[in-house]
Amino acid sequence: MDVDLRKLRYFVAVAEHRHFGRAAQALFIAQPVLSRQIRAFERELGCPLFTRSTRSVELTPAGKQLYDEASRITAVVDTALRRVREAHRGGQRLVVGFSPGLHVSDAIRAFTASHPEVEIDVFPLRWWERDAPLRDGRAHVGYLRRPFDDSGLRTVPIGHETKVACLPVTHPLAGRHTLTLADLDGEPILDGRTRRPSSLEEKFELIASGQGVALVPVSVARSYSRPGLVYLTVTDAPPVETCLAVPESGRTGPVPDFLDIATATLRSAPPLRPLS
Repeated sequence: MDVDLRKLRYFVAVAEHRHFGRAAQALFIAQPVLSRQIRAFERELGCPLFTRSTRSVELTPAGKQLYDEASRITAVVDTALRRVREAHRGGQRLVVGFSPGLHVSDAIRAFTASHPEVEIDVFPLRWWERDAPLRDGRAHVGYLRRPFDDSGLRTVPIGHETKVACLPVTHPLAGRHTLTLADLDGEPILDGRTRRPSSLEEKFELIASGQGVALVPVSVARSYSRPGLVYLTVTDAPPVETCLAVPESGRTGPVPDFLDIATATLRSAPPLRPLS
């Protein structure tokens, strides 16, 4: 059968939002239209992709498999179309990916000062993707945190940052000044292995509502500060290494110069202090 890429993108949106209404808003279409398209897609495939209830939308085993495949397929198509347009326009373009909480603006400004002819785009890396956009071509350079799969990538260490515990303000430990890992024994940890929110905003909303706690880098805590949450330093949590990464096969064009400038700029930035 021929796969309709539009329906595939609709499916990915619902899979990521776990909600037809929010997915429809993100796609700028009406919710009934989206529901009809997904039902038609399921009929074409001959299997259900979602289990639906009045409160939630979850992927079936077939849906989970399709989501893993669809993310790669749509990324490859998007990258191919982008390269076609770039070839038509000429000129140079660089896409810089960055993990949540990490900031590349200083490095981009420093690079643009000496390379004004290069068009720069930024690409927020979803917290569960990490290195994937470097491998499928959506980003040329990534500013990442370990751990991630660095096979086939050249990585340049930048620094380290501490982790803090994110708790709801109603939690019994919320009044403490610091914690240890032992203090969190037995706590439900939202780490993506048992439940994967579609965004950090959703993750923090779950924490604020008492669904669990999380260990997050201090830069994420500073970038996503909000009422209902407290962030406490975990004194014995190992630090997280930050680094720049580029594909071994993709170090051409403006990438080497950007890597050199970004390395010097990011390494000279003052370290983030732990939250008080």
